[in-house]
Amino acid sequence: MEEFKVRKTIEEINKKIEKGEAVVLTAEEFCKFVKEVGPVQAAKEVDVVTTGTFSPMCSSGAFINFGHTTPTIKAYRVWLNDVPAYAGIAAVDIYIGAAEPREDDPLNKVFPGQFLYGGGHVIHDLVAGKKIHLRAIGYGTHCYPRKSFETEITIHDLVNAVLCNPRNCYQNYCCAINLSDKMLYTYMGVLKPNLGNANYATAGCLSPLLKDPYLKTIGIGTRIFLGGTKGYVIWAGTQYKTEVKRTPKGVPIQPAATLMVIGNLKEMSPEWLVGTSHIGYGCSMAVGLGIPIPILNEQIAEWAGLSDEDLFTQVIDYSYDYPNGIQRNYGIVSYAELKSGKINILGKEVPTCPVSSLPKARKIAEILKTWIKNGEMLLTEPVASLPGATLFSMR
Repeated sequence: MEEFKVRKTIEEINKKIEKGEAVVLTAEEFCKFVKEVGPVQAAKEVDVVTTGTFSPMCSSGAFINFGHTTPTIKAYRVWLNDVPAYAGIAAVDIYIGAAEPREDDPLNKVFPGQFLYGGGHVIHDLVAGKKIHLRAIGYGTHCYPRKSFETEITIHDLVNAVLCNPRNCYQNYCCAINLSDKMLYTYMGVLKPNLGNANYATAGCLSPLLKDPYLKTIGIGTRIFLGGTKGYVIWAGTQYKTEVKRTPKGVPIQPAATLMVIGNLKEMSPEWLVGTSHIGYGCSMAVGLGIPIPILNEQIAEWAGLSDEDLFTQVIDYSYDYPNGIQRNYGIVSYAELKSGKINILGKEVPTCPVSSLPKARKIAEILKTWIKNGEMLLTEPVASLPGATLFSMR
């Protein structure tokens, strides 16, 4: 058992939340507090730290059941606003992926590979209450004789609508540059030639998994902010990694852990699920996600108190290295440097630009803080740890 000067449990913190006595700070507020009083005193005085991120997360989508038709249909091809959905689940169960482009997209006809509308936009339009055109084709069976079905639906017409994202909330991500003499169009945005800019996609000290770098409090069953409502971590996300380079304080400096998350799409808000179209790359969806970090001891307080000056990422060339799978970086930069608007790479001052939204990340952390302080959201004890992680004792 770890030796700590401060030791709390989730149960104790939840009792304080229910009584309206819990002390909750956003990650930015907590960073300042730890600098003032140190991690031990901060752990004594603060119960929960809230985090947030709002960024394009391609590996997102929704399970939808659109209800049995009369006569019944076993759909094997389905489109929502002309965006193909996967129908190989059951008769009227489908999965719409955020990165799936619309068929016959008018922009793609003019500029091959460019799309204005995709699965992320469908999901956004659904949560916004808009009408969606559904078209389904069946092959006809004795129990499902119908061969085609077409209608207009809203989210209220759906039997079930569940956001289920295989990979969200990357624990750090790289800073993208372009060393070639040609413009690059990537999921990290437009990268100007000859080190014309540097784009990054992490909220720094507000980023959820950077506040608990060894996932000591986050596991399967952790309750989170997802899309404007309460969701859950259900598994390790795809591309999950634990064997990564870390700073002396234990924080990854390259892409590491990810989360698979789930929540009720019918309770979500179009503010926090926004379809995006990236020139030269395709479609995605910006997802709002936040995680409350219980301050169980001074070690968690120390990690949660790491500021932008303490958090680093690596600079990667997207013109040659990234597409060819070459693991080479052109420097390690802090999020304080990135947020300053410029960094130095290969002796050149390069302007920086975030792909994710810092104001939105701050707003998510504030919403989580309000929910917890008002007793509207309790913390959960994970039922199991994520791969390579060991949960701190919650009891």
